[in-house]
Amino acid sequence: MSTVVTRLRGRQDRNVWFWVFVGPFFLGLLIFVYIPIVWSVYLSFFDARNTVTPTRFVGLGNYSYLLQDRAFLTSMGTFTVFAAFIVPVTFAGSLGLALLVNKAKVAKAFFRSAFFLPTACSYVIAAMIWRLSFFNGARFGLVNTLLRGLGFDNVNWLGGGNYWYWLVLVTLRLWLQVGFYMILFMAGLQRIPTDTYEAAAIDGARGWNVFRYITFPQLRSTSVAVLLLLLIAAFQAFDEFYNTLISVGGYPPFARPPLVYLYLISLGGGTQDLGLGSAGTIILTVLIAVIGLAQLKIVSLRSKEETS
Repeated sequence: MSTVVTRLRGRQDRNVWFWVFVGPFFLGLLIFVYIPIVWSVYLSFFDARNTVTPTRFVGLGNYSYLLQDRAFLTSMGTFTVFAAFIVPVTFAGSLGLALLVNKAKVAKAFFRSAFFLPTACSYVIAAMIWRLSFFNGARFGLVNTLLRGLGFDNVNWLGGGNYWYWLVLVTLRLWLQVGFYMILFMAGLQRIPTDTYEAAAIDGARGWNVFRYITFPQLRSTSVAVLLLLLIAAFQAFDEFYNTLISVGGYPPFARPPLVYLYLISLGGGTQDLGLGSAGTIILTVLIAVIGLAQLKIVSLRSKEETS
């Protein structure tokens, strides 16, 4: 018996200390993440209105309803296009900033902190600043004041009569996220051995060739992680869209992320159909997983081709 206990405790009680430090986090992950996910999957097969307790089994009825719901399909299609645009733009912007800041001869810490600082800002507060100060659509708004100074007319940025609201939302998202991914790329750049650059310089490599054949390939693992995080973040868009576009009349029908739509049908309306909302989150999760796996497969195949 004592031998079994000794083996479970591990050498120098390593197993005990492992669970002392990891156990609370694992327990929190289990309670607040995995159990709600499993319960959400279970709930998606039931009719559950105004309660988290399943009432009537409907099978795949919730899934069938959402896959024929024009508003839900439109939000999914719109944000697939949005992801196809915002992911490469954020990727290129954060990589470009990382390269510039990494090569800065002076005040590198200042620039790194200055670009990262927006990441610490609340999405709600940033959305309020964008909406009420920069792009409020009135003649005294900051951007409209600048436009009038250049001889242009005022623009109704968030009214929905045009597509200028996408400029507001894209600039807001870039301001909030580019600094965070810049830090990830800078961490990747720090891992590239200086010997590699010195050898390339001796061989005459300069500028674009150094980036194409040394820097970018060495950042492959960082790039894959950044792309996956950006893709997930694009489909999880909620705070900045909701707080920028919501008005007294409710959320408008345009620029409606899938999560905002699911929030409105599961919690925002009078019916509070939690079963339908759960089915929508499962569909969204499957879509993100499929696109993420396809992305990893493409990157993996390209890596094998370059290696061979």
